[in-house]
Amino acid sequence: MKKIFILEDLDCAHCAGKIEADVKESAGVLSASLNFMAQKLVVDVEDSAVDSIEETVRKIVKKHEPDVTVTAK
Repeated sequence: MKKIFILEDLDCAHCAGKIEADVKESAGVLSASLNFMAQKLVVDVEDSAVDSIEETVRKIVKKHEPDVTVTAK
């Protein structure tokens, strides 16, 4: 199942790469793609991880970019 997150105020391309890499390594994640210019993260997750992926994404983003606001679409 695909989940889309908007990462408002993401202004560091290097940090965006770290966020994408960490999300890809998270349990239940099949793939992840972060479009830096659109500030959009698309995550394809296993059905068992759908409920926990939003919290996982928020923690990862907070670790690399504390001022970014994560909004699930």
